[in-house]
Amino acid sequence: MILASASPRRKALLRQIGLAFEVIAAEVDERLSESELLDPSGAVVALAEAKARAVLDRLPGDARDALVIGADTVVLVEGRVLGKPDDEVTAADMLGLLSGRTHTVLTGVAVVDAASGRARCGFERTLVTMSALTDDIIRRYVATREPMDKAGAYAVQGLGSLFIERVEGCYFNVVGLPLALLHRLLVGSGFDAVDMWPPSQPLRCAGGARPAGVRERRSR
Repeated sequence: MILASASPRRKALLRQIGLAFEVIAAEVDERLSESELLDPSGAVVALAEAKARAVLDRLPGDARDALVIGADTVVLVEGRVLGKPDDEVTAADMLGLLSGRTHTVLTGVAVVDAASGRARCGFERTLVTMSALTDDIIRRYVATREPMDKAGAYAVQGLGSLFIERVEGCYFNVVGLPLALLHRLLVGSGFDAVDMWPPSQPLRCAGGARPAGVRERRSR
């Protein structure tokens, strides 16, 4: 399993679900063209696949049976598409635009089978409502540097959580990798993360008794 991203949030999420993986950051221009801005959901899916394929092209021969995961996240608000801020001024402008509004977070995910070259792709959409922010709060938050590598200039799982009033949909999508969607794409590619879990054992209560309502079936 290979993650085509250097994002610490995405790495943490993959570890959270028990995956063993290698990180190879994709070298892809994440800026969207004018035509791509007209279809943001299609654009994040295309960019996620482009990231995965960029890494696929760099794999050594002994890794050609790997699955490569690519992802791309953007924020939509008031008809604008927000990626990662280029500098502190841009970060402050983004936060000012999100302040007191509900915005949409889109993440495209692609799983590419290195052996066949086949890609399975999809996207997740989540609505996020941010509280009203004063100029002073925005300035102080930007000064922490947390916004600087995040789409929309905030981290829902970090200091920015103080400003999030409501999340409607997949929370992990806002972090940067919708796990339920990823699971479906991996299963479709022949890999189930559940198989990485420890083997299950018969349920037993303390002292060895079976839980109430659980019967043991004996073969005849």
